[in-house]
Amino acid sequence: MSWIAIVVLAAGTYALRFAGPALRSRITVSDAVKRYLTLAAVALLAALIGTAALLDGTEFVGIARPAGVAVGAVLAWRKLPFVVVVVAAAVTAALLRLAGIQ
Repeated sequence: MSWIAIVVLAAGTYALRFAGPALRSRITVSDAVKRYLTLAAVALLAALIGTAALLDGTEFVGIARPAGVAVGAVLAWRKLPFVVVVVAAAVTAALLRLAGIQ
């Protein structure tokens, strides 16, 4: 059963990826729809980041991980190099956990 699901999902993914370039010249989208699609992508990304930063399954992860994500977000916003952002976020979470703050 799982192989069938994998093949169906792979075919659907390929079809969607093929449809974009194939239909680009045939379908016109208004500026309002383009704006809403951009906002929807941002909202989806924010929701994914929020749930990954705050939850492990259905359990709250504590303060250390969200603090690390916040430090990483601020450093990324300040346009520091990616390696610096990742290391600073990891170090922040690790130091808080070392201090006993979960």
